[in-house]
Amino acid sequence: MPVDAKICGLSSSASVEAAIAQGARYVGFVFFPPSPRHVTAEAAAALAALVPRNVGRVGVFVDPDDALLESVLDAAPLDILQLHGSETPARVADIRARFGLKVMKAIKVSDESDVARAFLYEDAADMLLFDARPPAGDSDALPGGNGIAFDRLLVRNGGWSLPWMLSGGLDAATLGAAVAASGAAIVDVSSGVEDAPGEKNVDKIRVFLECAAGLSQDQTGDKDRGQDNG
Repeated sequence: MPVDAKICGLSSSASVEAAIAQGARYVGFVFFPPSPRHVTAEAAAALAALVPRNVGRVGVFVDPDDALLESVLDAAPLDILQLHGSETPARVADIRARFGLKVMKAIKVSDESDVARAFLYEDAADMLLFDARPPAGDSDALPGGNGIAFDRLLVRNGGWSLPWMLSGGLDAATLGAAVAASGAAIVDVSSGVEDAPGEKNVDKIRVFLECAAGLSQDQTGDKDRGQDNG
């Protein structure tokens, strides 16, 4: 089976259509105003209407309150809520129960202790995403989408029970090595398919997804890890 991919931070119909045409398994819309990839709920609703049922529509939030989640979901149909802030396991579980959608918790990684935190969310979330921790002291760094990689070996053979995605510093050139090192079956890219922050390049989306489709989960040695079972 090929490696599945999520194209995140989409904000135009052209980028959504490119992702779908090339076989993206998930598309992501960012609801975080400081991000250059931020979209309004109304804009996301129009983009989500372009997405077929077999492609997961992911909303990316950073420490959202219930009012924000309600306002977005009232306008835009989403399948998965990605939480990319400092949400506790209790908060993640509460959001999942309250809104009745799958929840994916982002784990920010710089060392083994960060990876170990993933086990705290096994009963609260439906999926995990491993991304690089933003640089310490960089006030301009976003919670994610900074184009920074981390040691992929840290997440190999992690042992958690949830399906998971690999993110952080991925592009077409680095994808193969990142998958081989991590054993990831699902990958997530945003800045790696852009010309500038928030400006997706449809040709880069196409090439990235072609590279993902050309990779085999069998080659990673962990065929069953990371798959989304529903």
